[in-house]
Amino acid sequence: MGAPRFDLATLHEAIAAAAPERECLVWRERRYTWGEVTERSRRLGNLLRARGLGFRGDAGEPWESGHDHLGLYLHNGPEYLEAMLGAHKARLAPFNVNYRYTGEELDYLFRDARPRVIVYHARFAPVLAPVAPEGTLLLQVADESGNPLAPGALDYEEALAASDPGPVQAEPGPDDLQILYTGGTTGMPKGVLWRIGDLIDGPLGLRRRDGSGYGSLEEAVARAVTSPHRLLPAPPLMHGTGTWYALSGWCAGATVVIAGTVDRLDVPGLLDDLERERVTGLAIVGDAFARPLVEELARHPRDLRLRAITSSGTMLGAGLKNRLAELVPGVRIVDTLGSSETGQQAVRLGAGDAPFTPSPGTAVLSADLTRRLSPGEEELGWLGKGGAVPLGYLGDPEKTARTFVTVGGERFAVPGDRARLLADGTVELHGRDATVINTGGEKVFAEEVETVLREIPGVLDALVVGRASERWGSEVVAVVALAEPYVGDDDLRAACAGRLARYKLPKAFVRVDRVARHPNGKPDYAWARAVAAGA
Repeated sequence: MGAPRFDLATLHEAIAAAAPERECLVWRERRYTWGEVTERSRRLGNLLRARGLGFRGDAGEPWESGHDHLGLYLHNGPEYLEAMLGAHKARLAPFNVNYRYTGEELDYLFRDARPRVIVYHARFAPVLAPVAPEGTLLLQVADESGNPLAPGALDYEEALAASDPGPVQAEPGPDDLQILYTGGTTGMPKGVLWRIGDLIDGPLGLRRRDGSGYGSLEEAVARAVTSPHRLLPAPPLMHGTGTWYALSGWCAGATVVIAGTVDRLDVPGLLDDLERERVTGLAIVGDAFARPLVEELARHPRDLRLRAITSSGTMLGAGLKNRLAELVPGVRIVDTLGSSETGQQAVRLGAGDAPFTPSPGTAVLSADLTRRLSPGEEELGWLGKGGAVPLGYLGDPEKTARTFVTVGGERFAVPGDRARLLADGTVELHGRDATVINTGGEKVFAEEVETVLREIPGVLDALVVGRASERWGSEVVAVVALAEPYVGDDDLRAACAGRLARYKLPKAFVRVDRVARHPNGKPDYAWARAVAAGA
């Protein structure tokens, strides 16, 4: 008999019952105990149940949902996490909304997600109001914008105050859904359907110290109420990295601290929060977060209690990783590889170009997706994740069938990363297939070239894309942000030539003041392609 599966609502309630006065959630001057978060999330859950919302029945296909859906259209803040928790208590499936979307993009998302409830910050009311689906319950969270309530909306705090604080009369379970919309960096956003039990068992990593699962809810709670950890997710909660880091902390009994500045990466403010709140764990996304942290710490050192910095979503440059370790003595820096469809697939603790160590359930599959590759095989295959993986993509049977495949009787998520399994069992990552550049009959993985470029002294950031070429079909172009004094093209190309085959070298370097990235730190390849094409 395997370890039991948990759901977020039941687990959080059990921890709160065992230690109601422990600090659960901190943002600016607001500090909530586990008992207070429980009451607020119950009030929301009962409000939703009073509207007749919740679980509709078992879905027939892996790309279908049997829940009503609740959209989270919010900056980081306590309401994001408590609304997600309240949705689970009422058995609605919460989903993330990218607050950078235009009205047209929101319209597409809402037609795909079919929300029955949207919880949103007041500053987004002017964009939301024209595209909100008819009949949707709108709960508006007040903010500094001062915007009045959108037509038909309820004030979030007033609605909670009028609702029942008692236990929500629903029966949440590990098969209830949480929907994570991808960022749409390589296509239209897709809603990934995670069962909450699989999310807790997989990406959230609720485990004993030896890696085994807890034997009972009571054992998990007993460990949680002794947790000394205080975790801060620096990325937006609207992306998987931020939400999963926060929820992993809650599931293990940690206090979640939210950075005071929510509309941008305010590095001095973030470091002040880390110092003041004695944060022990920090989540970031690659060099876009690490570089300004290093620069600010070099200028103004802080007395930090950090024991771990976890980077996910895009790889950390070796130089920045080493510098961070120097500036934060005793910190453990973990570079993780994963996606919305897999969670963590591999980790890298060493510096430089050290390969990734695969996580449990990770495999490299053959190019034709018929078998698992053995260590040392030369074939370039697909990085896959078995075990606790999503059901599929909401409303999309074709993409579900392409991404979630069965190999040797085991179901894998294969989101599109190419990799090779080395003789020692480690993984050599080559990059996302969607960013491959076909040039002169050769394949170039953009991430490989970017990693080399970002290690060159004087290069602040870089993205690599393909540009139409009469000679090559597509030529490799690097869009780079450089420090003063600028590094010349010949020097850049020569530095790359020491580590890359000739056909991988950029044919051109396009200089920009700043490389555009999404709010979660991931590359904006559409922007980079437009810049390269116009150069």
